[in-house]
Amino acid sequence: MMEAPAAVTSAGGAAPTARPGRARVLGADLLALTKPKVQSLLLFTTVTTMIVAGDPSLGLIVLTCVGGALSAGGAGAINHYLDRDIDAVMSRTSDRPVPSGRIPGRAALAYGVALGAASFALLALTVNTLAATLALGGLIGYVGVYTLWLKRRTPQNIVIGGAAGAVPPLVAWAATTGSIGAEAIYLFAVVFFWTPPHFWALSLLMKDEYARAGVPMLPVVRGEGETRWHVLLYTVILLAWTLLPLLVPALGFGSVYLVAAAILGAAFVVLAERLRRRADRPSALRVYLFSLTYLAVLFAATVVDARL
Repeated sequence: MMEAPAAVTSAGGAAPTARPGRARVLGADLLALTKPKVQSLLLFTTVTTMIVAGDPSLGLIVLTCVGGALSAGGAGAINHYLDRDIDAVMSRTSDRPVPSGRIPGRAALAYGVALGAASFALLALTVNTLAATLALGGLIGYVGVYTLWLKRRTPQNIVIGGAAGAVPPLVAWAATTGSIGAEAIYLFAVVFFWTPPHFWALSLLMKDEYARAGVPMLPVVRGEGETRWHVLLYTVILLAWTLLPLLVPALGFGSVYLVAAAILGAAFVVLAERLRRRADRPSALRVYLFSLTYLAVLFAATVVDARL
């Protein structure tokens, strides 16, 4: 008597593991659409900014982070839909849920819109309208300004469009205080000036991919040499901006933050200058990876400074 195939039950139905397996794949794809790796650092800047802004309850922090994650996730999902043609020709992104065909493009778009709407509703009902509006503005900026308008038109796309990624400190401050203070704008600008050297270091590593996809990133249009100079220039600007509280004490950032900003900024400049001189992939990778550590440690320093 022949044994029943492993994928079929004795009653002739699908094996119990088949449906859970498909569910896991779908769940992983839906999570991937929200770009969780990108979100983690944004959420960290949200939490630290809230603590600097005041004394928020744990519940308020959780609600703000969930709302921010829904907004950023919605923007990410819509971006997956809009960039599906580019993603399909880049090896780094060709296996994403939409270009691989695992999730239909229109489903990803609807998912992104739903997440954005849920974010606005959650923040407006449980936090405040200002925080909800700012989060929605970040989503619209990322989708409308960066993805639709700038990304395929100008090598300055990440400079202008980077403002959308700098919104979390504004949302955090508004959630905690109900307003936007000078400190919030200052922290917004920190992320804004940090974005170009962070992203251009990555674009040096991905130059051939962007060229194949026809995306006018700076190293594709202006060359690697000019891109390395721009990385150094914006790193110097970032260092100068993070030391602004030395001249404007009213911003409220004290010695702990300033020492951290000086040390981290100097290290960032050294790595950027080394990249300019050496012009190799390991140097670009070091700048990119350090930029992630830089922002996390700098925002952590704001909390230590505020509490001390």
